[in-house]
Amino acid sequence: MAEPIRVLVTGAAGQIAYSLLYSIAKGDVFGKDQPIILVLLDITPMLPVLDGVVMELQDCALPLLREVIPTDKVEVGFKDLDAAILVGSMPRKEGVERKDLLKANVAIFKTQGEALEKYAKKTVKVLVVGNPANTNCLIASKSAPSIPKENFSCLTRLDHNRARSQVAMRVGVPSDCVKNVIIWGNHSSTQYPDVHHAIVNNHGKEMSAFDAVNDESWLKGDFITTVQQRGAAVIKARKLSSAMSAAKAICDHMRDIWFGTPDGEWVSMGIYSTGNSYGVPNDLMYSFPVMIKNKTWKVVDGLAINDFSRGKMDGTAAELVDERDTALTFLGA
Repeated sequence: MAEPIRVLVTGAAGQIAYSLLYSIAKGDVFGKDQPIILVLLDITPMLPVLDGVVMELQDCALPLLREVIPTDKVEVGFKDLDAAILVGSMPRKEGVERKDLLKANVAIFKTQGEALEKYAKKTVKVLVVGNPANTNCLIASKSAPSIPKENFSCLTRLDHNRARSQVAMRVGVPSDCVKNVIIWGNHSSTQYPDVHHAIVNNHGKEMSAFDAVNDESWLKGDFITTVQQRGAAVIKARKLSSAMSAAKAICDHMRDIWFGTPDGEWVSMGIYSTGNSYGVPNDLMYSFPVMIKNKTWKVVDGLAINDFSRGKMDGTAAELVDERDTALTFLGA
């Protein structure tokens, strides 16, 4: 058996974590022969709830789960980590200004970045889920200067999966018959779900998504807004934010980092923007199409970008530049 790896989940008493922890502990993410030490971090008032989560994990009797460590202390939570999944953040509440929300989250992710710097392995893979995920991820990485920027990513796989599923439902095929959709930019309502390069296996015949769907106005209209606003639609219906689907996307994202993407396929993740072929400004966490091998991602370069796409990609970049610049003023404070 391999040596156990240490995996941290923050916001561990919350509802995304509740849907996530079982999948990690049973081997769906890091492999069926990889023992795991699960470290569960949350704020002090949530510790009694966390004890209940620990009991349930024990009661699952999972052979790969070697130890569960609940804590509210960063020096315990971030020690010797192989993977960190940062789910916990200050949620948006009615009447809270976006700027105030950003300020609160800068404080959280600065602390967590500093803890990664001080306690975690330098090889740690960090996935930021808590919103605003892209900017939180940037702040965490800037607060952990000795951990490579490439080790940080933020979750846009949920948007990617939403886009894939929308196309599949429209064509009437299973979702695994749709590949190479792209989410560009911010995990927000300005994100750009792009299917110009997507391929659909339409009942045995491979074709472009535009040919398979055969409805350009839908693909350039309702499809995009449905994916952009899906999170809000779930909240409206459930009165709670996406948890099951977010947990599934986290598993997909981390599994692909660990084991790589299939040949000829790419996935979307928010990564550090530096010298790409798409004219995206540097020093942002921006969602790109990536291929992953040996735990290292590479942006899929050289895809043709039409004027429609260009406008959408620039729009979401502008929002990220604005978020970053606001966040950095708080970081210096």
